[in-house]
Amino acid sequence: MRRREFLKTAAISGSLLLPAARSTAQATDSRIEVFPAQPLGVISRHVYGHFTEHIGGVIYDGVWVGENSTIPNTHGIRTALLDRLKEICAPVIRWPGGCFADSYDWKDGIGPAAQRPARTNFWETDPDARRLREKGRQIFDDNSFGTNEFLRFCQLSGAEPYLAANVRSLPAIDFDHWVEYCNSPAGSTAFAKLRTEAGFPEPFNVRYWGVGNESWGCGGNFRPEEYASEFRRFTTWVPEYGQDLQFIGSGPNDNDMDWTRGFFEELLMRRPYRKRQFTGWSVHHYSRTQGKRNALDFTTAEYYELLQDAAFTERILNDQWTVMGEYDPNHRIKLVVDEYGPWHRAGTEVDPTHIFGQQITMRDAIATALTLDIFNRHPEKVSLAACAQLVNNLNALFLAHEDKFIVTPNFRVFKMYAAHQDATAVQVNFSAPGIAYNANGKGANLRGLQGSASLKEKDLTLTVVNPDVAAGRETEIVLRGARYEDATAMVLTNEKTNAHNTFEQPNLVAPQSSMLHPSANILRFSFPPASVTKLQMRIT
Repeated sequence: MRRREFLKTAAISGSLLLPAARSTAQATDSRIEVFPAQPLGVISRHVYGHFTEHIGGVIYDGVWVGENSTIPNTHGIRTALLDRLKEICAPVIRWPGGCFADSYDWKDGIGPAAQRPARTNFWETDPDARRLREKGRQIFDDNSFGTNEFLRFCQLSGAEPYLAANVRSLPAIDFDHWVEYCNSPAGSTAFAKLRTEAGFPEPFNVRYWGVGNESWGCGGNFRPEEYASEFRRFTTWVPEYGQDLQFIGSGPNDNDMDWTRGFFEELLMRRPYRKRQFTGWSVHHYSRTQGKRNALDFTTAEYYELLQDAAFTERILNDQWTVMGEYDPNHRIKLVVDEYGPWHRAGTEVDPTHIFGQQITMRDAIATALTLDIFNRHPEKVSLAACAQLVNNLNALFLAHEDKFIVTPNFRVFKMYAAHQDATAVQVNFSAPGIAYNANGKGANLRGLQGSASLKEKDLTLTVVNPDVAAGRETEIVLRGARYEDATAMVLTNEKTNAHNTFEQPNLVAPQSSMLHPSANILRFSFPPASVTKLQMRIT
């Protein structure tokens, strides 16, 4: 069924969903088989994490409005943001960077706010910052948002903190002291007393620590062997205070296997390293297109090209996992995809101070859902992930400026997919027509229906992306070794793939729900063009 015809029919019926129960005579062109008795592993809730950096409007104008602001806030943090993070059960938030992390001295961000020093932000040199003309907190950070404020933000939102340490420009002792400030028992050390003076006598108990960021680039421009030496030095001794510390190494840009192989060869083979706290290897992958790279103005080929680049995440996971297995055959160290998402050129940000800000469209939501499904299908490989970034930057879930605040289509995806958190991924097979398109004068193909399935006791969650901009997919969903009791559907779609929410139209892109009527172990469903769908089913 073609896209416009599909949506016209849906509008007449008052729903974006076609009747789920049909006679067997109705033709289907796609098939999904779900195997509840074939578990793949538990999907860590931490793969649904987020990222906040001191860049543009992420912290200032996004997370932090200040305690004296007229904007509703809780200890200076935007209350609307806290409420929405609780809705999606946000599990972990990464901070302070990003590239900013390796120019940040955490000691600048503690103590009385009025006494904290202003420092030049890392992003001052970026071409996207030139329009700010060397003015504002986005260029000269007054450090009003520091360690205490971030960790309170995590406490209020219910998320665990993930701190990225400065390897490029601070010594290892400062990393030890940061851990001490965050985790030492009340009254036990000088840093614990400083924390108490700030109003936080009890330790924050931070578990996740990134040892540098993008050390192959902005985090030091190291060679992999050099970074391995730094990693060894920074982590050889770190105070624990009874915490199960998790050290995350700065892994490759995209699928650079030479970086991974060089690091692990130096760290684990030449002189064995046996720190059990080394549990994560970071990977960054941003999806981009050729041509205009505009968030709102793109061709059908550019739409598919972006999704193809997002789908490349699966190749990265498999390749990196294979290389890591050469040195860590038991795979004690997992992958941490702590920066991912579409990256478009400047021009659609909601305020000029929002460096790397961009509008989030239905296209971006589909790319995000496709990526989350990849994580779900590889629970044994991925232990944590962080969408870049949370608010006012790149692949944001929220856009905010002054007293205005909205959710983007990405927030809708994260809310739909929250049911996968800590569920057991199960085998699911997809069979659907592929999508042929022309990219830069050459023929290309994208897989049709894609998705993942997970089980919590008798509750089965199936999430499905139909990337085809023109055709809906009449699909038979077969449950192997079980039967349906009941089912509901939630669909996120829009006639325009560049549809997006604005301050004036905050709910232009929002999901619609309906009840379904499966028969025994078969459910027939029509996935709309360019859509993200969650099917929630009770099975026996």
